[in-house]
Amino acid sequence: MRFGGKHGPARAAAVTTIALSLIGPCAGAALAQTRSASAPPKGVPMPHEVTSRMLPLRAARSELVEFNIAPPFPYSGKAPSGKPFLDVTDEEGRRGHRTSRGGVLWEDVSFSDRRALMFIPKGFDARRPGLIVVFLHGHRATIDRDVRDRQRVADQIALSNVNAVLVAPQFAVNASDSSAGRFWESYGFASFLGEAGAHLARLHGDWRTRKTFATLPVVVVAYSGGYVPAAWALHKGGTSSRVIGVLMLDALYGEAYKYADWIERHPNAFFVSSYTSSSARGNEALRTLLAEREIAASGSLPARLNGGVVFLPTGSGVTHESFVTQAWAENPIKDVLERIAGYARTQPKRTESSSRDPLGDLIRASP
Repeated sequence: MRFGGKHGPARAAAVTTIALSLIGPCAGAALAQTRSASAPPKGVPMPHEVTSRMLPLRAARSELVEFNIAPPFPYSGKAPSGKPFLDVTDEEGRRGHRTSRGGVLWEDVSFSDRRALMFIPKGFDARRPGLIVVFLHGHRATIDRDVRDRQRVADQIALSNVNAVLVAPQFAVNASDSSAGRFWESYGFASFLGEAGAHLARLHGDWRTRKTFATLPVVVVAYSGGYVPAAWALHKGGTSSRVIGVLMLDALYGEAYKYADWIERHPNAFFVSSYTSSSARGNEALRTLLAEREIAASGSLPARLNGGVVFLPTGSGVTHESFVTQAWAENPIKDVLERIAGYARTQPKRTESSSRDPLGDLIRASP
């Protein structure tokens, strides 16, 4: 079929758009089968379903969203030990969880917050390759006071030129506890991401983006005590085809075998762990496990993260408390995201020299 005249290109584009919309469901199924069968080559963005024609967002959108179906908490199931998670009941029927330190955290105070911090930066374009960043906080934290305001996780995504959105669920509220709740369950993390996709589509403003958010690749970022939910999300979460990378921010205090298993199963994904002396022992344990499995690891970040394992110790001036904002570099989450090839929010502007036509210059210069 040929399109002539001055409106030819526009008509061709319109027909192409209609054709793509007609084959969309089939293409989506094919993409899902492709992802489950094998990972894409290194450096190639993960495929996802594009259903929105909405232009890039003109303003950032942020909200503390209450999950209805799959938040990590409340959780009334069993802990990995096989014992009930809520194993303490007082005289009035109030339920609580006895911690490893012997104290009790009560459900109504520490394990009843269903919310997650959700953020979409200005300029996010649902038509371009994108990422979902899932941030798992540490001890004594809340998602508004600490994740949003003090650690500036959303700000780091906004400052980067990465087409990424943020989802940060609340775990134990302002408590010294790393319980994973529903992330302990098989497919618990997948269920959480499924509901997050619907909330992101609503926050975005175009309901057609629900399929897009349901298929976007995921980067898991864990800080400090967030290592337990992260380990179980990777171990039993049911999202092996979507997680393309993991960033540990002074967080490897345990679960080394689960992380080693995930790294071994996903050779095309990246795993970056930066740390102070606080979690040095856990990092050394994982490094040893990987060496036994003949998995190489680097001691420096490459310019482009196309898979691989990196252990990145920091100097004496870096503290655990400020690690999310100041580690090997200022804004470490931003730094890692910008090293992932293929997910730029906007293309860099072409300079005069790069936009010049060499053949045209040669012809014009000929006598």
